[in-house]
Amino acid sequence: MYKDCTNEAVELLKRLIATPSISRDEKAAADVLEEYMKEKSLSPHRHGNNLWCVSEGFDENLPTILLNAHIDTVKPVAGWVHDPFTPTVEDGKLYGLGSNDCGGGLMALLQVFILLRERCNAHNLIYLASCEEEVSGKNGIESVLPFLPPIAFAIVGEPTGMQPAIAEKGLMVIDAIAHGKAGHAARNEGDNAIYHAIKDIKWLSEWTFPKKSELLGAVKNTVTIVNAGTQHNVIPDQCTFTIDVRSNECYTNEEIFSFLQQHLTSELKARSFRLSSSSIDPSHPFVQRCIAKGLIPFGSPTLSDQALMRFPSLKLGPGQSSRSHTADEYIKISEIDDAISLYVELLEGMV
Repeated sequence: MYKDCTNEAVELLKRLIATPSISRDEKAAADVLEEYMKEKSLSPHRHGNNLWCVSEGFDENLPTILLNAHIDTVKPVAGWVHDPFTPTVEDGKLYGLGSNDCGGGLMALLQVFILLRERCNAHNLIYLASCEEEVSGKNGIESVLPFLPPIAFAIVGEPTGMQPAIAEKGLMVIDAIAHGKAGHAARNEGDNAIYHAIKDIKWLSEWTFPKKSELLGAVKNTVTIVNAGTQHNVIPDQCTFTIDVRSNECYTNEEIFSFLQQHLTSELKARSFRLSSSSIDPSHPFVQRCIAKGLIPFGSPTLSDQALMRFPSLKLGPGQSSRSHTADEYIKISEIDDAISLYVELLEGMV
């Protein structure tokens, strides 16, 4: 139905794939996107490497819907057969780093904004291409939101197979230090910090927080990094490990941290409490429009910029989360085409 829009989206996505945009190094990609916006007379605003456009005839008396996706990518992992920075189309699939996460959503939402910026009479639209999403950086969407008018609702274009993710888990990263006392490994002296860390890690592997979410399940604690020791014959006096905590809406990150402090012997320090679990009321009009279209709401285990939005939002985008951060990442061109059509159907007439 929107073949020309899909072609535009794919060609611009190819340019972005060919322009490396690793988190915190997105300037070149932002430049490409800004140039395109100006060519389309969108009058983009820019703050750092974040870009946004406001629909025609903005009316402060109307609610504002935010269309958001990110321009940054992770670093390419090992195992790519295709060059991650050379866009390649094979069998209807566009391969390239960031194609799925979340170039498909980024491009589809931009085309939808262009289509609807003069046609939505019941609400204002803002399109925001943000940076530093993959690292939850403070120079990303968090730095832009103060410049925007009040937002009534947001669509985040992360890959969800165009099913509405109405809840997502939060994230808290904890750095832990188990303390001991150095000594010579050949003598019965010292206090091995590794053994203290093992006890805490074992407790973490066995503990389950009792409150479970209907959509998100239980809180998930995973030890992902462990470091200790300087050489083979020295008892280590310190062992550090990192805990990846994926929270549900039943607990705040602060509550989880306080509980872990009470039950672990290691010294704990949370890098941040700000990435909380988020959700939208299933009765929200947009969620109900999704359900009326036969879409199935679900809870997402992965984090997005939705965690930093203090207004109703959901994730809805082309592609599959399972392709993100993998070798030979791709987006199907048909997925972009279908997304543009579905976004338009859902947004037109939205109140």
